[in-house]
Amino acid sequence: MPHEWLYSLSGLIVGFLVGMTGVGGGSLMTPLLILLFGTKPQSAVGTDLLYAAITKIAGTSVNRHLNIVNWRIVALQMAGSLPAGLICLVFLHHQGMSADTSHLIKVVLGVALLLTAPAILLKPKLRQWAEGRKSLSVQGEVFLTVLLGAFLGTLVTLSSVGAGAVGMAALTLLYPRFPTRVLVATDVAHAVPLTLLAGSGHWIEGSVDTFILMWLLVGSIPGIILGTLFAGKLNENAQRWFLGILLALIGLRMI
Repeated sequence: MPHEWLYSLSGLIVGFLVGMTGVGGGSLMTPLLILLFGTKPQSAVGTDLLYAAITKIAGTSVNRHLNIVNWRIVALQMAGSLPAGLICLVFLHHQGMSADTSHLIKVVLGVALLLTAPAILLKPKLRQWAEGRKSLSVQGEVFLTVLLGAFLGTLVTLSSVGAGAVGMAALTLLYPRFPTRVLVATDVAHAVPLTLLAGSGHWIEGSVDTFILMWLLVGSIPGIILGTLFAGKLNENAQRWFLGILLALIGLRMI
């Protein structure tokens, strides 16, 4: 068993990245638990989901105080993500904690990371394209936001990845008129109910390591608060390239 401080240090670093960019929670923590700490895939996903939920509650509390969360977008995403997450939990319950389930989780995790990497790297191009296109109708915007929620609910419940970079890229395409900081805060806020639901389901299935969870939170809660306060103040290009390349390499390693 690794020293407890290694879990806390990992939580601090990942929490800081989540608060600053809205990216990096499951994208980094779940593969870190599997590849570095040797945690089983089901346990890594379940533990990370509850870790993410509690960590992002702290980040959302700060963002709510700053009044930068768009709660309408959060509600629309929840309309799709919570039912989809529930369906995935029922599927995982029937599959059980088997070798096939572990393989499925690792493959979905790898694919999710390979989707996340270009979503990060192409973010400026996506915003530029979105700002130049014709505006969506209100009905179209609502439909696509709920559909996005359903996609994220599936991806996050099976792999704990997707709510950050993939969600941010899609929100940038749908709502280019909003500042990045508002979209990051909105993305983090939506992740709270989704990861709570998915994490609770994994907890019931017995795939959450409470020892690891507690030590991760020791670092992640101060980390996300610091990251939230630093949001928008560090070089965005450096952040983007570092995360994009790192996640692409990890995704290839998982597959």
